[in-house]
Amino acid sequence: MRVTLLQTDIHWAQPEKNINAAERLMASQPRADLYVLPEMWATGFATTPMEVAESESNSLALQWMKATAAENKCAISGSLAVRLADGTYRNRHYMALPDGQCHHYDKHHLFSYGHEDRYFTPGNSHTIVSYGGVDILLLTCYDLRFPLWSRYGIAGRFDMIVCAANWPDSRQQPWRVLTRARAIENQCYLVGVNRVGSDAFCHYVGESLVCDSRGDTLVEGGSEEQAISADLDFSRQKSARERFRVLDDRDNYKIVEQ
Repeated sequence: MRVTLLQTDIHWAQPEKNINAAERLMASQPRADLYVLPEMWATGFATTPMEVAESESNSLALQWMKATAAENKCAISGSLAVRLADGTYRNRHYMALPDGQCHHYDKHHLFSYGHEDRYFTPGNSHTIVSYGGVDILLLTCYDLRFPLWSRYGIAGRFDMIVCAANWPDSRQQPWRVLTRARAIENQCYLVGVNRVGSDAFCHYVGESLVCDSRGDTLVEGGSEEQAISADLDFSRQKSARERFRVLDDRDNYKIVEQ
């Protein structure tokens, strides 16, 4: 599976410009099986969604994801701020597939330090997408800090984690460590896509990456807008899991909501 990371410099609350940027980067890396965008890639990360959220039913960015996935026979993943028909706001991580299906995951760990929890409604279930014979767990940004939520066997059984993020440079070292830790403990590939540039609150330096089940970096972005690709060998990962059976010895916890 060829995965391409679209590390964008997001224009605040301008979906059209951000779609154009995504299209330009995709064109520079054609024929990928999966393209991954950052968290709230169409608007920038907003804790007050009333300013930027589109209605899910007529979201320009979501319509683009679905149409482009079908047209290019690929999958496209990334999160959007959306307003649902019931009036709630969600930080919703979508994965649009080439056959017209579109799966989603609502961010569970809302960033309370930045007051994301004041207006967004958290999700309470995991999403694992089966695509191209690979089972993919969707995560969003702050979720990386909570290993039990993304634990193999508790979240489900998966081959890869895809995490869409807006992770600021002031906390870049945790990004470097946590992405690799989630890959190592779950013996899986991890794809983490972060943005670059600045908004009114933070500066972002990217370092989007793909790492394998040993935590080794297969590809890593710099601090500029760019598309980078990696070819993932899941037969090699399966062999490694069978040879060194760490997952068989995992603890069997249950998540209890407080």
